[in-house]
Amino acid sequence: MIPKGFLFSAVSCGLKKGGLLDVGLIYVPLGATCAGVFTQNIVKAAPVLLGQERVRQGRASGILVNSGCANACTGEKGLLDAQKVLAEAASLLQVEPTALLPASTGVIGARLPAEKISNGLSLLVSRLAPESYQEVAQAMMTTDTFPKVVQRQIEYKGQKGFILGLAKGAGMIAPHMATMLAFILTDVAVPADILQVFIQDAVEYSFNRISVDGDTSTNDTVYVLASGESGLDITKEDSLKDKFGQALQEVCRELAYLIVKDGEGANKLVTVKVKGSHSEKEALCLARVVSESLLVKTAIFGEDPNWGRIIAAMGRSGIKFDPYLVDIYIDKVKIVGNGIGLGKKAEEQAHLVMKKDKFAIIIDLKQGGEEAFMITCDLSYDYVRINAEYRT
Repeated sequence: MIPKGFLFSAVSCGLKKGGLLDVGLIYVPLGATCAGVFTQNIVKAAPVLLGQERVRQGRASGILVNSGCANACTGEKGLLDAQKVLAEAASLLQVEPTALLPASTGVIGARLPAEKISNGLSLLVSRLAPESYQEVAQAMMTTDTFPKVVQRQIEYKGQKGFILGLAKGAGMIAPHMATMLAFILTDVAVPADILQVFIQDAVEYSFNRISVDGDTSTNDTVYVLASGESGLDITKEDSLKDKFGQALQEVCRELAYLIVKDGEGANKLVTVKVKGSHSEKEALCLARVVSESLLVKTAIFGEDPNWGRIIAAMGRSGIKFDPYLVDIYIDKVKIVGNGIGLGKKAEEQAHLVMKKDKFAIIIDLKQGGEEAFMITCDLSYDYVRINAEYRT
């Protein structure tokens, strides 16, 4: 289920140890409409600054991505490094110098090894093939333990269109689009302005609802490219437009889920749902504070239904609520009723639920009809080890 009009390639340029793939190319020979969503971190990497500028063109010929170096906090030289390798790749592909979108991930503060990347570009271009998307997913990886690939098929009046999503991310994850990268590719025809609306909405309810460690990267980028080569055109049919929007949402949500599942050292995947709120915004704020609380995350790791940590985190959120109306559940096990713990037996049952690798913390404020969710993970010994050794 590879969308028509896309070619893929990846090589090792020596940016990562052990000869691992570290530079990837997604190429659209006939070009594609494009859109993007980027980190809200004030500190933005060179590829983000360039990407924001180039996405405004509304069309692109592909994406050049590297791991092993974020090219962040590198000043004017970092911008020139990125422009150099992008222009060289564009020349080899015989497209406009600004036709390629950049993406980088890795250590912050180091200059992009432009010469190393340049030396590998000829091989990168020569290896382009429709089936090599898995290699691009591998080249994007840093501390990830597996490549993240999601596919969907859209059928409409006898025709088929496809969406392919590639992503990386395991640590420095608290997107406020917002280290994660995601590239969504489709052969359905979608104008750039509509594509931008679609991806902003999809990101809001997927990548913006996950947190591994509460850190928003300098490099977070989501690109979506539409080649239009399937023959399906959303401007001609409203029902097709709805189908495409739903499929795009599904791809983004599944990629976001895989990022948290692969959280550095993570053992548990937990949905934090807050309901009964006055507004979705307030519910989301509460869910985010709980999902990013280090004390809550360590309790999850210890399989301890320490609900005091949950309600204490809520209390520092800045959101007004009545603590003596709050109910808290671990899946279906109620451990707090009207702000009061329900005792040892309830906590023992909740402890058994928390032994699973996937469960939910449900918080009912009983003050309104709005709700929101976040997806998070536990905080383990391995998270500290992985990040302590990241540059060593």
